[in-house]
Amino acid sequence: MESVGIVIEDVSLAFGSTEVLKGVNLDIAPGEFFAFLGPSGSGKSTLLRAIAGFGPQPRGRILIGGKDVAGLPPWHRDVGMVFQSYALWPHMTVAQNVAFGLEERRVARPEIKERVAEALALVGLEEYAGRRPSQLSGGQQQRVALARTIVVRPRVLLLDEPLSNLDANLRVQMRRELLALQRKLELTTIFVTHDQEEANTTSDRMAVLDDGIIQQVGPPMSLYDQPVNPFVAGFLGTANILRGTIEESNGKTAFVSGDGTRVALDKTRSGPASIVFRPQNVSLASRQTETGEDNVTLHGTIKNKEFLGNIIRYDITVGNHTIIVDQNHHRDEAQFGPNDNVALIVAPEHIVVLAD
Repeated sequence: MESVGIVIEDVSLAFGSTEVLKGVNLDIAPGEFFAFLGPSGSGKSTLLRAIAGFGPQPRGRILIGGKDVAGLPPWHRDVGMVFQSYALWPHMTVAQNVAFGLEERRVARPEIKERVAEALALVGLEEYAGRRPSQLSGGQQQRVALARTIVVRPRVLLLDEPLSNLDANLRVQMRRELLALQRKLELTTIFVTHDQEEANTTSDRMAVLDDGIIQQVGPPMSLYDQPVNPFVAGFLGTANILRGTIEESNGKTAFVSGDGTRVALDKTRSGPASIVFRPQNVSLASRQTETGEDNVTLHGTIKNKEFLGNIIRYDITVGNHTIIVDQNHHRDEAQFGPNDNVALIVAPEHIVVLAD
């Protein structure tokens, strides 16, 4: 079946006096693997359910393949949804669970048998057709839920945190399998998660939500490297965020935080602002080291040090701030320790300036 796009126009939804979606606008391309990413209560699952047709009808428009689906029940929207709980019938076999949606649609029995076998083959469960869900692992149950969804041949696949019940190693395996299946079927797919690693490794693009509002949309690497506000910067990985003001003096521009910490900047507009830089983009040196005129240099004292295998993470006190610095670990290399006074060196291109 041909892939379809999804257009969300000014969608808002409230439960009583609580607004959970606030004027959401979004355009998802046909065949795209798209993620809704955000903390609990951000509105990501509510938005997914609005697309699926579950729950109250929101204000605004949702178009699937150019068709306004307002008022249509889920089974008339050509979408398939995989829930966090998998929602398998315990008294049915794997094959019966997968066949259920086709039986509800009155598909002929020979075709049901053929399509169930095809769906189970796609998820690698042909040999498990006669088992019941209680006889399967969590990963296998998730595959059954996927097979049950794709067997009805939806034009859109909706995934509501489908990996959250799996252990860490299995989550990595299953997200790779999910992406491979999506690419094979060329299904427009929306994946809801609060786990930024899952979103980063699977999605073509993502929308970061907070408080019912889309904060930023784009490819994962672009959002990580160029966040538009402190929330996105802090939610997508570890970030050092300093808040303050950009000031001009004698033709020079500097960021000045509340405690007086100064960071020289290229010419930019004045006013309240934040600066953001990632832990891996900071180099450490002894305080007396010449750091070069082109680099931003801060001075601080190491408060804490953690060995994390491939990296050593330092918490460094700079003024009233705690700056996190990640340094690659190399065997037998000299390291800094707690209470050492150090210089923190950041190349200007690694500093993102955000207007408040």
